[in-house]
Amino acid sequence: MMICRVVGEVISTHKNEHLRGHKLLLVQPLDLGGQPEGGDLIALDVVDAGVGETVLVLREGGSARMVLGDENTPAQAVIVGVIDRIDLLEKEP
Repeated sequence: MMICRVVGEVISTHKNEHLRGHKLLLVQPLDLGGQPEGGDLIALDVVDAGVGETVLVLREGGSARMVLGDENTPAQAVIVGVIDRIDLLEKEP
């Protein structure tokens, strides 16, 4: 799983039948400090996330399809949660 920020929406007038009814969002991976890390990716949204929100993205094809309940869905990344807050414990010296 990875932490990402939703940076945009993907509009698709024609898509695979297994993707119909699912919103596609553009997400930017973040490090634990909330800074951008790596390139953007497209993820299916199953939690009704919005632009600007921090989200939890499952990025593994088999697990992503399991969340969707359809082994035929061509998905590698699925937004599975909206993150309200992250609390990190301080590392001991």
